[in-house]
Amino acid sequence: MLKNDVISKKAIINPLLMLSAMWLGYFLQLQGFFESCFGAIIPLLPEGLLGIITSPLLHGNLDHIVGNSIPIAILMFLLYQFYPMVASKVFILGWLATGLLVWLLPPIDFMTGDYLYTCTIGASGVVYVLAFFLFFSGIFKWNVKLLTISLLVVLYYGSLVWGMLPEELFYNLQEPSKISWQAHIAGAVVGVILAFIFKKVGEKKKKYIWEFPNYYNEKDDKLWQEYIEKNPEDFMELPYKKKDDIWKHLDELRRK
Repeated sequence: MLKNDVISKKAIINPLLMLSAMWLGYFLQLQGFFESCFGAIIPLLPEGLLGIITSPLLHGNLDHIVGNSIPIAILMFLLYQFYPMVASKVFILGWLATGLLVWLLPPIDFMTGDYLYTCTIGASGVVYVLAFFLFFSGIFKWNVKLLTISLLVVLYYGSLVWGMLPEELFYNLQEPSKISWQAHIAGAVVGVILAFIFKKVGEKKKKYIWEFPNYYNEKDDKLWQEYIEKNPEDFMELPYKKKDDIWKHLDELRRK
């Protein structure tokens, strides 16, 4: 998949393009664009459909965009470096499918059961798509190199699992949480589904010759090698019996 372990250009360029788009969107927000939930996902309302495309580029404040920029850069690099054949499909489909799923989810307050038509913005849903795709794709393919990527994702982003639960479960909040657990769980579900769909595309588990049931290599047989060393005379070249020339026995064959 990787030639001479060279870093892919797309693994550098595409994360930079995404970061540029995110920071451009944040700059436009500071200039007064995208006000009053414009560009955000508003569940089940037609005016919220635009957010399926634009919401990952918008953020509530500086901490919000910085917190999403770092994992976006790292996870996109891993995606395009180790899954070049499906990277763009995973990224685009994950982006759109997560946004659509968030729009379809009923905006119910977890604690009260009331409907809350909140405006969802931020790239965290895409972060969850990438993290869960990278983790489960390595497991589904069961490839040593890709499993290493899965372990790295768990090591650095394993805490993302807690973001799939409402913040109200852990803290007593005076007002509804601004963190969209719906976007997180939607991204996680989409990431797992995409990992399963593309499990047969690209690099797979390498099956070595000794894994085949009928494999045998005399060099791996220690007893046989010891016998060869102790009895070299048994393996000296022996004279072979010359083949009979059938034409010499032609008269004899005719008599029979």
